[in-house]
Amino acid sequence: MPDELSNESDTFDIGGEHTVHRLGFGAMRLTGEDIIGRPGDEAEAKRVIRRAVDLGVDFIDTADSYGPGVSERLLGEELDESDDVLVASKAGLLRHREGEWPRHGDPQFLHNQVLCSLDRLRTDTIDLYQFHRPDPDTDFEDSVHAFAEMKDEGQIRHVGLSNVSVEQLETAREIVDIATVQNQYNVAYRGDEDVLQACEEYDVGFMPWGPLYTVDDDGVAGVLDDVAANHDATRRQVALAWILAHSDVTLPIPGTSSVEHLESNVAASQLDLSDDDLARLNDIDPQD
Repeated sequence: MPDELSNESDTFDIGGEHTVHRLGFGAMRLTGEDIIGRPGDEAEAKRVIRRAVDLGVDFIDTADSYGPGVSERLLGEELDESDDVLVASKAGLLRHREGEWPRHGDPQFLHNQVLCSLDRLRTDTIDLYQFHRPDPDTDFEDSVHAFAEMKDEGQIRHVGLSNVSVEQLETAREIVDIATVQNQYNVAYRGDEDVLQACEEYDVGFMPWGPLYTVDDDGVAGVLDDVAANHDATRRQVALAWILAHSDVTLPIPGTSSVEHLESNVAASQLDLSDDDLARLNDIDPQD
């Protein structure tokens, strides 16, 4: 990639006050196989983090369950205040070696987890802490109240939600200011379009996880390739550029453990899709 490569996505104000470039980085893959344990090469994982920052990525998303604890620790060891990066983490899921992600929204557990996250991230206050997924065995409002208490105590600056409905977003907003929502969303999976529209209405950042999950699917790859051919780009770059163009509140956080893939993702921020390109991509049949 050329030296002039940089994150040229426009910006969004998290919580109305912390400005970041809209194209961020997801740090889930900076762990071992199946998101469990340490990566095979921790120095390389840290090189990915450093390269992201050097390219102008100032918004990085992780979670206590990635590893578990591994991704947070690596970020805490590599970054400091001089990097001026907003680090977002999450709590509310466990991680099992069998590959499961059990939900755990008990308030006492959440209060315990923020202490672990603060320690691993080596900070006194986490910029954005998100409830990873509602727990059917715990009252949703009780879980959100735990995050509100963390904010009141100065442990976290902003509260976010993940994998929620519009109704749950509105319920949470009655308890505490919500800065972001992180739900699955991409060019061919738009099942939460109503949540995105609510985020637009409330000026809440929408973090689409899995932004590249469908790029190789039938009925999707061909359209992406056709558009990409007009821009000397890749289908993945087109998919990211579409998300950035689709709404002013989208904050895609593509993840990778490869510097090469990271640079390719950042290059998507320089891709200017035409109205015809966007119309073709909008017409992809969503796989809801």
